[in-house]
Amino acid sequence: MMDGWDATAAGVLALPSGRLVRGRGLSRPMPIGPPPQFGLYLLGRRPAPLDWPSRWVHWPDFRLPSDPRDARDALAELWRRSTDERVEVACAGGHGRTGTALACLAVLDGVPAVAAVEYVRRHYDARAVETRSQRKFVTPFG
Repeated sequence: MMDGWDATAAGVLALPSGRLVRGRGLSRPMPIGPPPQFGLYLLGRRPAPLDWPSRWVHWPDFRLPSDPRDARDALAELWRRSTDERVEVACAGGHGRTGTALACLAVLDGVPAVAAVEYVRRHYDARAVETRSQRKFVTPFG
């Protein structure tokens, strides 16, 4: 991948295929390094305009996406783009919704659905995926 993420940078998750995806919390300062080339933002309301292409999924805090089909399509797009773009996924805190999305990406990348949450907790953040319903949301991706 040209000009990709630094695999050791904060928030960067290496998927089994080698694809790199950055997860982050929008309530924190922007990480040091290059900006994403595409972002997926999981929030209860539309984010402010950004300097890079992005997509928004209506996903209230501690809940599930309002439109699961749109969320699945957005996650599939992010996974496809991760082949040759710096992509990020983010919510306000960077744990629940972001962790859930990263677990779904792990499933799309070949991690068994039953192991995806643990994979993300081990390789991204131990607090990722905060609710039982978020854990259950990962299962249909398998």
